Amino acid sequence: MKLFETTRRAVMAIAVGAAFLGLAGAAGAQTAEKPFITVASTTSTEQSGLFKHLLPQFTEKTGIEVRVVAVGTGQALKIGERGDADVVFVHAKSAEEEFVAKGFGVERLEVMYNDFILVGPKSDPAGVRGTGDVVKAFQAIAEKKSPFVSRGDDSGTHKAELALWKLAAVDPKAGGSWYRETGSGMGPALNTAAGMDAYILADRGTWLSFKNRGDLAILVEGDDRLFNQYGIILVNPARHPHVKEKEARAFIDWVLSPEGQAAIASYKIEGEQLFFPNARKKGA
Repeated sequence: MKLFETTRRAVMAIAVGAAFLGLAGAAGAQTAEKPFITVASTTSTEQSGLFKHLLPQFTEKTGIEVRVVAVGTGQALKIGERGDADVVFVHAKSAEEEFVAKGFGVERLEVMYNDFILVGPKSDPAGVRGTGDVVKAFQAIAEKKSPFVSRGDDSGTHKAELALWKLAAVDPKAGGSWYRETGSGMGPALNTAAGMDAYILADRGTWLSFKNRGDLAILVEGDDRLFNQYGIILVNPARHPHVKEKEARAFIDWVLSPEGQAAIASYKIEGEQLFFPNARKKGA
């Protein structure tokens, strides 16, 4: 009897264990089957808080989870080139168009815009406050050799900054120690500028959500050359067959839809709108 009871208990233990493993396996399979896409995007969309506001609404509607890799635009496009993302959502039009022209992306579609601002110390040693001309402001900063912090990370903001230095006919890297590249995202770069009382080109969205402003303030804004357009691109499934085209298109379509555009417009900090939807199809 004792041998029978011991055997019975052993069999029951094995059965319970097998059932537990079966349930765990089923749960794992369900988790694995939950649809998701990977979006390579900019630090500005992440650090401004836009994605925390936007993505849960899309997931609630579709059941598709969005996993964001937030890096500079240049890095985001390289991730797309490798096929390590399903969608890129960035802000450097010429680089985006080149990405599509080379066959890495299907089509570039405009989503929204905000603007860049020139931020600097309230004492404004370069005397640029209120000029309204960002190129002249850059020239003044270089002439005074006032500290300037650059992201230096091949991001959309960094590309815009370099374009402004070119318009100003200034090579900041040849100017000495006043110009500092951080190789970091917008938030950390702003932290560095606040610590140094330095000038910096920033996107307005991240600035509005940034708390550690120190003695910094907006000094130049409103110049047409500070316009900042965002685009969204499906990574080409013909080049990378593992791209989740159906789910990725669902995300792109939603972002461009009246519902998605309204969600972008509704994101505000202290009553101020951070991004302005302006979706339109290519060629429209």
